[in-house]
Parts: sequence; structure tokens; C-alpha cells
Amino acid sequence: MVRAPAEVPPFAEAFARVRDEFGIPATFPEAVEAEAAAVERRGPVTPPGAPAGERRDARDIPFVTIDPPGSMDLDQAFHAERRAGGFRVRYAIADVAAFVTPGGELDVEAFVRGVTLYLPDGRAPLMPTTIGQGCASLLPDQERPALLWTIDLDETGATTAARLERATVRSRAQLSYADVQDAVDAGRAEESLTLLRTIGTLRLQRQGERGGLSLDLPSQEVVPAAGGGFTLVYDAPLPVEGWNAQISLLAGMEAATIMVRGGVGILRTVPPPDPVQLGRLRRAATALDVPWPERSRWSDVVRGLDRTDPQDAAFLIQAAHTLRGAGYATLDATNTSDPATVPVHAGIAAAYAHVTAPLRRLADRHANEIVLALCEGAEPPGWARDALDRLVETMEATTRLEAGVERAVVDAVECAVLAGHVGERFDAVVIDESRRGVTVQLKGVAIVAALAADIPLGERVAVVVTGVDPVARHVLLAPAASTS
Repeated sequence: MVRAPAEVPPFAEAFARVRDEFGIPATFPEAVEAEAAAVERRGPVTPPGAPAGERRDARDIPFVTIDPPGSMDLDQAFHAERRAGGFRVRYAIADVAAFVTPGGELDVEAFVRGVTLYLPDGRAPLMPTTIGQGCASLLPDQERPALLWTIDLDETGATTAARLERATVRSRAQLSYADVQDAVDAGRAEESLTLLRTIGTLRLQRQGERGGLSLDLPSQEVVPAAGGGFTLVYDAPLPVEGWNAQISLLAGMEAATIMVRGGVGILRTVPPPDPVQLGRLRRAATALDVPWPERSRWSDVVRGLDRTDPQDAAFLIQAAHTLRGAGYATLDATNTSDPATVPVHAGIAAAYAHVTAPLRRLADRHANEIVLALCEGAEPPGWARDALDRLVETMEATTRLEAGVERAVVDAVECAVLAGHVGERFDAVVIDESRRGVTVQLKGVAIVAALAADIPLGERVAVVVTGVDPVARHVLLAPAASTS
């Protein structure tokens, strides 16, 4: 994620160009907005084919939401407590299926969009504001329909029981990551938030034991440079972001377990890195002075990084590129009868499903309905089950679009930042080969760029910024020696 002054030239022009190039919609069709308004007036209903029954009244549970400041599309609310032998986590998820009719205008448009796209100058949301930031969002002090996870853990953070059910909840507060981090660090957090740290830490330990890892990617932030212009730096995430992510991963892993057991569903998949990718990563480690003992796994190296160190942050960005080929897989008898054939997520080192962001991701709504039915011992709704193959195609296309937009935004920001540094010299390291020669990591700024030169991998080199091409979003570099 890149944070940049979206209204400042040349950033505004660059982001507008990205939106136009990728066809990112600025508004919703009138029919979609009309249905959203009608749904808001109507209120939540039980989705077609869902198990009948009353929602659990969970308004007494003091949930809170934890999100970036200013967020209004609040998908999850958290609460935890100690219990005999461990902990109980309650995790409320926005019940989007209670507002979206299968085959209706909202549903059709959701299949067009797939996910909420984020750019520095604003979002292209999955759902209209009326739904995504209104009646379906878990806003504070509002009664909301939700899908309620109740997950019991032992003292080591291992799951002992898990269940999903429909409920009505009422969040007590909308907190930012900084709010929670400050409260925990100062010792004034409520027990539930203190337990977020405890449980998050335990789950991180268990993840490491499985061979999984949390990338905790730093964001890239444009800041004013001392001599004028801008520079691009890494901004490390707060520890609470990692703890909170572990609760979401916990729910996703439990959902996967339930769907695998039921022989139906949809999983998020990532293949393990291949030797070529790991070789590139080792060169990046050498270039950035990141220790990598000979027998250590790459996941062990990533876990040992200091997210506040610029060199480690740069390496972490490169480590993320090793988890390529992310996709989705449907579940049936062919891949659930034998544990060895169950599709897994290599970064998590387990089977995993997207279920915790239904306001921002299409797949979650369908997966949640399947999990709900399986928890009730019922057949999943036909609309959710029958859409799985189409859902995989949609989500994989959306994943490619999302990655393309993100890469375009990063490239555009790098061009805008380095436009003020044309003629300047930077130390760099060759970390990969590219179509135009090699790829180098610049030291001192959070930028990776192509260099038209034949230089051995891992070599340290001085480069000069000779120009930028803001339309093609290319930074133009040359070896420093060739400019003298």
C-alpha cells in the first residue's frame, strides 16, 4: 500500500491515469444504487436457502472494531475473554448476505467488481456506500446482523472448538490500530484488548511452528525531502496489526477446516516458492545486508526481520514476491478425501479461506453461507454452492486486476518522487534480471527499478536517475560511470 498526497501534482494526474487505464469505475449503475436504497429501507432478511431460525442475541457482548482511521466499511468486530484452560474468541463478521439478493442488481455488480480496490486518491468499493458503509457495516452503537464466530483456544493458542452462527450484535467502539496499541502499551487497555496481544502472540508462535509466516508488509509513504521535493520511505506496521491479523487468519483457518470436512467450499491458495524465487530472495538478502544462515528457511528469516529497519523493510517487500500464483480452489470429493490433496496457502502453511471481509471481497459472502450451513448440519444454499466455479474465475481475475493496479500505483509514485531527483546518484544492488537488463534496489529510498545494463546478480552498483517517463511509469536509470 502506498500513501501519497493524492491532490498534489504530479500525483493527482498519475492516479487519474491509472484509474482510466484499468477502467476503474467511479460510480455504481443507477439500478444498483436503487436496489441498495430499497434494501436499506427493507432491512436484513434471511438469505434464500439458509437454515431457518432466530438470530442469536449477542448485543450484550462488548465488541469493538479495529481498523485504519477513517474506515467506515467495518467487516469485523472483536471480543475475547479468559476461560478455564484457555481463551474464548468471539469474532463478528458483517452479514452481507442478509442484504444482497442472489441474482439481484447488487449481486451482479459484485461479480463485476470482485473486490474493493484501493488507490491513494480513494476507493472503488465492492458495495455502494448505502450498504458497505451503512446498513451492513458494524458501526459503533448500532444493532447489526452479523455472522458470529465463537472459537475456543487452549493455553497454547490451539483451537479446541469453533462454531459460526447468525446473530445480532452491537459494537461498543470504533478503534484505530494506534488507539489499541497506545492503550495496550500504557497498560490501560480493557481485558479483551490485552488478550488480543496474548492470543495474537500465541497464534504467531503456532504459525511459526507450522512453517508459516506473517509478512506484515510495510506501507510506502511519500514524505517531503529535506532539500525540496519528495522521497519514498517504508512505514512499519504496528504490532497490533499483526495480532489483529491473526484473529482474521484464525477464523479463515477454522472456516477452511469446516469446509474441508464437509467436502464443499472455496479456499484461498498460494503455492510454495520455487527455487528461482528463493534464489532471487537470497540475492536480495545479500544486497540489503539481511543475515540468512545457510540452513534457515526463508520464513525463519522473514520472522526475524526488524520491520522498522529500512533495509529489512525493503527485503520484506521482496519476500512478498516469492508468494506468487495466489488463487482459489473449490472443494469436492477429489481434494478433501485425503489430507495430502487439500489445497493450502503456503504463507499460512495450512488450508485457509477468505471469510472475514464480505463488505470488501465477493468470495467471503459465499464461503460464509457454506460454513453456516455446515455448522447447522444442513445443505449449503444452492446459490452459494452453484456459484463456486464462477467465483474462482471472478476472484482470480480480480486478484490479477488488484495486483496490476497496485503495481501501477507504486510505479507512478516512484516516477513522481524521482522526478525531483533527476541527475542524482544512488547506491543500489542488483537483485534480479529483467526484460530491460537487471532490477536494482536503491538504497536510501523505498524504490526498486529496472536498469539497462549487464551486471552480475548481487553486485553493488552506483546509478544515476537520468529521467522518468510518467506515462509509461518507468524510472530511467544509468550506471553512474556511464554518465561521466
